[in-house]
Amino acid sequence: MNDRTIGVVFADKKLESNFEKLKNGTSEEKRIYKFINRAIEDLKKDPACGIKIPKDRWPKTYVRTYKITNLWKYDLPNVWRRFTRLWQIRL
Repeated sequence: MNDRTIGVVFADKKLESNFEKLKNGTSEEKRIYKFINRAIEDLKKDPACGIKIPKDRWPKTYVRTYKITNLWKYDLPNVWRRFTRLWQIRL
């Protein structure tokens, strides 16, 4: 059995707060909340799901602001996208 615990965290509190607001928003916002929530569950199961973005295509602001060491793209339904970086958390 794998003893790794995989967690998904938001880049900052404002982003997490905005995500939580989607839950009680318009019908479209609720759909987006559901898509993102499904993506989070998929990432917990397989952190490398999605498409790996080559390093030379990383936005410089992501590197400066978030100190990323890898970047993946996860496509959501209806052309929505979520970018993720991977790290391992042991609890």
